[in-house]
Amino acid sequence: MPRRLLWLLPLAFALALLAWWGLQHWQGPRVSAYRVHAQPLVQDVVATGRVITPSRVNVASEVTGTVLQRLVERGQHVEPGQLLLRLRSDQAQAQLEQARAALRQLLQQTRPQALAALRSADSALRLAQAQARRARAQAPSGALSQQALEQAEQAEQAAQQQQAAARAAWDAARPGGAVQLQLQAAQAAAQAVARRSEIRAEVAGQVLTRNVEVGDTITPGQVLFTLARAGDTEVSLPVDEQNLHDLAVGQQARCITDGYPDRVLDASLVFIAPAVDTSSGTIELRLRVSDPPAWLRQDMTISCDLRTAQLRDALVVPDDALREPEGRQARVLVLRGGEARAQEVRLGLRGLVASQVVQGLRNGDVVIADRSVRAGQRVRARLQGLPAAPASAAATGAATGGSR
Repeated sequence: MPRRLLWLLPLAFALALLAWWGLQHWQGPRVSAYRVHAQPLVQDVVATGRVITPSRVNVASEVTGTVLQRLVERGQHVEPGQLLLRLRSDQAQAQLEQARAALRQLLQQTRPQALAALRSADSALRLAQAQARRARAQAPSGALSQQALEQAEQAEQAAQQQQAAARAAWDAARPGGAVQLQLQAAQAAAQAVARRSEIRAEVAGQVLTRNVEVGDTITPGQVLFTLARAGDTEVSLPVDEQNLHDLAVGQQARCITDGYPDRVLDASLVFIAPAVDTSSGTIELRLRVSDPPAWLRQDMTISCDLRTAQLRDALVVPDDALREPEGRQARVLVLRGGEARAQEVRLGLRGLVASQVVQGLRNGDVVIADRSVRAGQRVRARLQGLPAAPASAAATGAATGGSR
C-alpha cells in the first residue's frame, strides 16, 4: 500500500466509530422488556390464617366442690361420656343412699305390710257383712234385738272403711304405685346430684386447655376444660373484601404452615362469612382440610393460595409493564419500529405478577417494563422472562400468583 494512503486508515476507523455511535444513539438505549405471548394463567387469593375446628366446647361444673381427681391432660383425645374430673361428693352420696334406703324399705317392709293389712281388712269386712246379714234376718222375728242389729250394721260400716283405707294404702305401695314412683323420682334426683360431682365429656374431641388441679375448689359455671370438637379440620382465613367478587364456595386451595413449610395441604372453600369486618376491611373464609395430618395442630399459622380462576390459553403481560392501571383499564408502551408507543389495553384475569390482556395487544408484541422510558422515545429491547411468582404461590404451583 502506498504511504500516501496510510493516513486514510485512522480516518476510516474514526468515521466507522462515529457512524456506529450515531446508529446506537439513533436506535436508543437498551431497556428491559417482555414479549407478550399466550400461556396458562392462574389467579389466586393469597392470605394467612389459622387452623381451627368447627367448634370448641367449654366444660364447666354445675356445683361447687373440691377436685379429688383429674383424669385427662392437654392434647388428649376424649370420647362422649369419658370421665374428666371427679369432685368430693359426701353430701350428694348421703342423699343418694337415703333415697335408696327409702326405696328398699318400701320393697321389703311397707309393701308387704300394706298387702297384709289389705287382706286382713278384706277378711274383717267379709265377717262383718255376714254378721250383719244374720242380724237383719233375725230382727223381724224378735230373735235379735234392735240394738244388736244396729251394732252389727255399724260394725259392717267400720269394716268397709277399714277395707277402703287398706285398699288405698296398698294402691299407693303396690308395684308402680304413687309411693314407688315418688321414691324412684327422689332416687333419680339424688343420682343426678351425685353425677354432678363427676365431670364428663359430652362430645368427642381433643383437650386444648385445662384450668384446674387436684385440690382446687371450683364454682358453678367455671370453665375447667376447653375441647376442640372432633370433626373436619378447618382454616379461618381473613381476606381483603376487594377479593369478594372472585370467591365462590368449592374453590380449591393449597396451604403451607409456618411450622412445616415443606409440606403442602389441600383444602377447599366451604364458607364465606355473611358480613365484612368493618375494623379490618376483611371477610372471613373457612377452608376445610381434606385429609388433615397428625402433625397439624390447633391455631397453627397457615398460608393459603386459593385458586379463584384459571385459563389455559391467555395473552399474558407482566404487571410491572402496566402503567396507570385503573380497574380493567391500563396503558403499556409497545416497541414498534424501534420506538416506544403508548397503547391502551383492557385487562381480564388479574394476578400479583401478571395479568391477562383481552384487548389492545397481539401475540408476539414487545412491551417495555423500564419506567424511565417515555412514549415516542427510541429504544432497543432487552428481553427477559416473566417475573417469578411470590414464594407462597410458587410453592403451590401457581405460575402467576394470587389476586390483587
